[in-house]
Amino acid sequence: MKPTEPYLDLEDDDLSTEKLDLQVQKAQEQLLALKRQQEQIEKQKRELEELSRRQEMLQQGRSEMLDKFTRSLVIVEREVLETQKRVELLREIDESFRKHVEILEAIDPKTWDPADLNRELTKALGAVDDARAEYQKTLPKIQPDATVDELTGEELSDSHSAHDFFYWLKAGFAFTLPLLVLGTIYLVVALFR
Repeated sequence: MKPTEPYLDLEDDDLSTEKLDLQVQKAQEQLLALKRQQEQIEKQKRELEELSRRQEMLQQGRSEMLDKFTRSLVIVEREVLETQKRVELLREIDESFRKHVEILEAIDPKTWDPADLNRELTKALGAVDDARAEYQKTLPKIQPDATVDELTGEELSDSHSAHDFFYWLKAGFAFTLPLLVLGTIYLVVALFR
């Protein structure tokens, strides 16, 4: 006895063959639709992963820049306060210097009464001393790295020009000359022993 299998009964009419072809075609179409759906889902997955990555970058970048700007704002505010204090100090210095210039320009020995010459001269020298003291006290506030000679108002042009290479060559020779003389004497004494 031969088992009958419904799909392998090829001797049936052509209708069942067409049915089978239709089912195969349907299955292929379903398979193709599923493949398209899979590709679509994979594409959506890639897009979502990229979106997630970009959102993470946004969060990290935003957090990093907020932190940097917050810290920088504190520094900027501190600098602004220090600058405002410096501006106020410079305004006070400007006002003080202008007063001293006014006082010094107002000194005119030609207008002094000869009878009060000693008193006027003492008063004028006091004004010059006050101006000098104010200048020496204030200059470091204006120029923190000002040299002592600048503070005393002395010119450095002569000393700067003397400190070129030949100045230091001569100074070096002058410093080492006593050692050379002592070394030579020691060498001579050591050779004659």
